[in-house]
Amino acid sequence: MKNFVWVCFLFLAVSCISNKRINYLQNLQGEEEIALGEFIPYAEVDYEYILQPFDIVDIDFASSNEELLKAFEYHGASGSRMGRGGMGAMGGAMDVFYFSGYPIDKNGEVRMPILGLIKLAGLTEEEGRDKVQEAINSYFKEDVDVRLRIGGIRFTALGEFNSVGTKVILKNRATIFDALAMAGESNILAKKNELFLIRQYDGGTKIHQINLNDRRLLASPYYFIQPNDVLYLQPMQIRQIGSGESLSASLQLGISILTAILFIYGVTSGIF
Repeated sequence: MKNFVWVCFLFLAVSCISNKRINYLQNLQGEEEIALGEFIPYAEVDYEYILQPFDIVDIDFASSNEELLKAFEYHGASGSRMGRGGMGAMGGAMDVFYFSGYPIDKNGEVRMPILGLIKLAGLTEEEGRDKVQEAINSYFKEDVDVRLRIGGIRFTALGEFNSVGTKVILKNRATIFDALAMAGESNILAKKNELFLIRQYDGGTKIHQINLNDRRLLASPYYFIQPNDVLYLQPMQIRQIGSGESLSASLQLGISILTAILFIYGVTSGIF
């Protein structure tokens, strides 16, 4: 009986999840410690986002001739732009640039009023801006200044997030924690040391594994997310026990099973 009780105790003990698997940004054992207040430089990343088919780019124009600017506006687009501020406060619930931006089609081109089709896929934001500027300069004699940027940072959250799906961060730069906050902080049963980041590159895709427990993440090249990143957070094996919706649910099922086993043991051994 004593051995059986010890087995039950060990079962409950291993069911508890250590803080080392839950807490963010720890100094992991065996790694060089990063002290609080210590300056952590960003990683040098030789990578600039390349515009791709099905991206949405925001293109604005500035000129002293307002009548000229109206030629570049689709009907209702200016109203959509004016409404961005209020819609942006919804925390990415709506893709505000979908209505006012210019979608890049499957051939890598955008269709613009008067200018027609312009190929942008395969270019950086700056190169895309220069190409649109060149097209305008060859068409109009008056000065028209162009601003081109990606319509926010779109990413997709899958797995152990409180809110999965495609999100939009209306910033030019966003960290992995900005993305986690928008997707809803992961529950206690997520493998924070095995966050898969699926990133698109020019001509292909790579899968990177991120450890959210590790403080060295702040100096990682994956600390900042890129447009079209996919974040997949895996569940711990304990989630397979019970409904898996929470740790307490899994533990309650485990305790119920142990109680039943103890009762059966007591009956068969004549204790009850």
